[in-house]
Amino acid sequence: QVQLVESGGGLVQAGGSLRLSCVASEGISTYVMGWFRQAPGKEREFVGGITASGDTTHYADSMKGRFTISRDNTKNTVYLQMNSLKPEDTAVYYCAARRRFTIGPMDRASGYNYWGQGTQVTVSS
Repeated sequence: QVQLVESGGGLVQAGGSLRLSCVASEGISTYVMGWFRQAPGKEREFVGGITASGDTTHYADSMKGRFTISRDNTKNTVYLQMNSLKPEDTAVYYCAARRRFTIGPMDRASGYNYWGQGTQVTVSS
């Protein structure tokens, strides 16, 4: 049973940067890690994911070139670096873990086994 805790959210101006962290209660070296976000009244959206070893990453098209995911398995931590933020990025951001070798696309929320409580990111105009 993996517990995930996100932090680093807050209020930033458009064009600014923010770095989110996700700390797990135990080792995550056997888990694919993903970031999702959800704005009020909208569906949960895939942001990006990283393989268990950290060798490859995948991002939603709108995030490519602006967001970067990384992980440090020795610290049980995953990061989401967000640059060139836009008001449209305003949402609650969630960290999630999926067991290695799980069948299905990485961008499907239903494939993840554990979720954090989320952290609010607000981008002003």
